[in-house]
Amino acid sequence: MRRENINDFLAFIAVAREQSFTRAAAKLGVSQSALSYTVRTLEARLGLRLLTRTTRSVSLTEAGERLFLSIGPRFDEIESEIAALSAMRDKPMGNVRITTVEHACETILWPKLAPLLQEYPDISVELISDYGLKDIVADRYDAGVRLGEQVDKDMISLPIGPDFRMAVVGAPSYFEGREKPRVPQDLTEHSCIKLRLPTHGGFYVWEFYKSGRELKVRIEGRTAFNTVGMMRQAALDGFGLAYLPEDQVDGPIQDGRVVRVLADWCPPRPAYHLYYPSRRQHSPAFALVLDALRYRG
Repeated sequence: MRRENINDFLAFIAVAREQSFTRAAAKLGVSQSALSYTVRTLEARLGLRLLTRTTRSVSLTEAGERLFLSIGPRFDEIESEIAALSAMRDKPMGNVRITTVEHACETILWPKLAPLLQEYPDISVELISDYGLKDIVADRYDAGVRLGEQVDKDMISLPIGPDFRMAVVGAPSYFEGREKPRVPQDLTEHSCIKLRLPTHGGFYVWEFYKSGRELKVRIEGRTAFNTVGMMRQAALDGFGLAYLPEDQVDGPIQDGRVVRVLADWCPPRPAYHLYYPSRRQHSPAFALVLDALRYRG
């Protein structure tokens, strides 16, 4: 339907509600003659008389009443939704869904978003921890969080934390009677704590970097988990070597509960990035989430 046709119907609805061309014209901000012409044009196009006019009143014909009762509520719904959208601009509300990994969720997202949720009670967030690389468009996420090197090039991304390091650690009791690994290849002689990935049911391959050289090691071991917290606990209990975010084992390294190895093979890596598919107009709620998560050094 052409836009001018919609305006004709809006003019008719205004007259039907006010039962007066004078009052309807004032409400619409047009002249009475222009409004009368618009309604006559609509009647001519439909081939039906919609209003009965007298010098003292305006009333609906049978056709006019049927048209008014059928389209009036629909235009009301449209106006109501537009008003609701305007309210979202003035008072941010809505749900924001983010796929992330457990570590980023616990150390970055939740600490930054908790104050936002307290300030804006009409905003809600879903933080879904998953080590698989999600198609955020297909899975209906607003954004994802992964290490910068894992973000697809066609995504818009921004850092939400500092550069990131991994650490290989084991309890002193584990190293009793064992040689500490000097290079990543030595890990094949050790029992390692595995991270189960959701994708194809495989295990995470440990990644190492040194002097521009990259090595990936498929480790073996007696224990496997799908959470960082349990991997950390198994390492503390002496069940093997764990490959964990550095900030998760700083304390145990400092107090001697675990020993770090292969530190020279674990340089800083690109920080966690929040990524999303385009620069189109964002909802006020999503814009606030972006601003809250942005890393400012």
